[in-house]
Amino acid sequence: MAETAFLDTAEGRRIAYHKTEGTGPTVVFLGGLKSDMEGTKAIHLEAWAKARGQAFLRFDYSGHGESSGQFEEGCIGDWHEDTLAAVGALTTGQIVPVGSSMGGWQALLLARALPERIAGLVTIAAAPDFTEDGYWANFSDEQKADLERLGRVELPSDYMEPYIVTKRMVENGRENLVLRSELALPFPVRCLQGTADTAVSTETALRLMDHATCDDMRLTLVKDADHRFSDPTCLALIEQAVEDVLDA
Repeated sequence: MAETAFLDTAEGRRIAYHKTEGTGPTVVFLGGLKSDMEGTKAIHLEAWAKARGQAFLRFDYSGHGESSGQFEEGCIGDWHEDTLAAVGALTTGQIVPVGSSMGGWQALLLARALPERIAGLVTIAAAPDFTEDGYWANFSDEQKADLERLGRVELPSDYMEPYIVTKRMVENGRENLVLRSELALPFPVRCLQGTADTAVSTETALRLMDHATCDDMRLTLVKDADHRFSDPTCLALIEQAVEDVLDA
């Protein structure tokens, strides 16, 4: 296993990454909230890329994995800055972002920021705008009061230990929403979604499909697949989706 490399960003963060040299476009894996670049999907795609001779990049956002910072101090905008820094410093030419869960939101933000560099895009259980539509919309009056008074709320999760939602994460999320204004995706897009996902609903996937402007956008629903989307069948579907946009 190659040693982890690090990138120091203009914002003063230290981003851990693994880069695989190869032909372009570079496939860039964007992980989910509190996930890291050692997850099943990231490692599987890296092995797939190496077998193809395809350029590939995986990295940890600040406050995640081996990167600097504390998770509770971060927000969507910080992780977007990390993504821009990693893509800007570590890739050249065309890229294919593959965004999982929160990484799907990050992939859409990246596409909005650098549309000319995107050859295609793949999302896996994408969770755009979840700080507003998932957290804030479902907070009780008591939780909203706690967020204002304490600056944080603790939430349970079906997929990880309880985690902290901060006032900064919610407020910064509002500055980075992608489903409230035009979302042009002028390249092939493949979206994957499990019907047994309790973290991101199929309604979210359909809302993204309806909202985006794209001439070549497809959604694949997988019966009984959960949010992890990482069993052998799902991993094969991810490979197929990436190959599809690369070949388009």
